[in-house]
Amino acid sequence: MRRPPTGGRSVGGCTEYRPEVEEMSQFHFDPRTYLSMIRSDVARYDELQDEAARACEGVGAATILELGTGTGETAKRVLARHGAARFIGIDKSEAMLAIARDVLPEAELLVQSLEDTLPVGPFELVFSALAVHHLDAPGKRDLFARVAAALVPAGRFVLADVIVPTDPVGAKIPLSPGFDRPDRLDDQLTWLDDAGFEARMTWSADDLAVIASDLRAR
Repeated sequence: MRRPPTGGRSVGGCTEYRPEVEEMSQFHFDPRTYLSMIRSDVARYDELQDEAARACEGVGAATILELGTGTGETAKRVLARHGAARFIGIDKSEAMLAIARDVLPEAELLVQSLEDTLPVGPFELVFSALAVHHLDAPGKRDLFARVAAALVPAGRFVLADVIVPTDPVGAKIPLSPGFDRPDRLDDQLTWLDDAGFEARMTWSADDLAVIASDLRAR
């Protein structure tokens, strides 16, 4: 979900996928224009962010982990509800985290990818917005299992992201093949269940959804 990378071109409303271009430009958003770009691509961006933060309520969180912190937009909203918590955020882009450090001066921000070993927990709350859809299906399943292992008993994982809608008419967000890899909501609910969560959809609109998942007793 972004503008076609330099060297790619739009073909019939879709991006022509060129692996060599993806390798050079993947995750290389311009932090200065990222927010305006994402709001252009995702018309309900701010609504998604607000719903993600709302799904994080009701958890007594002393330590929080965010997957894909970006410039800190989601974290700002979540920490407004959990201001006393220790916060750790990860992102693959140092440039994005440089902006997030100004927004979240007390945060521990680490440069790493979603595929890397997660920071040491345990955490009461893990959340992610508009990041996990970059993983393929096996990658999502693996991540969900690792998040479950990083949470305290009854801890919560909130996922706010792009999905493949049941009705193709609901596909509103421009995607880059090979870079954006959304999956169906029902599949992700199943994978979360397999990982040990009681997962429920708390909000959806077209090809966006928020899922709140509470870890079952082990």
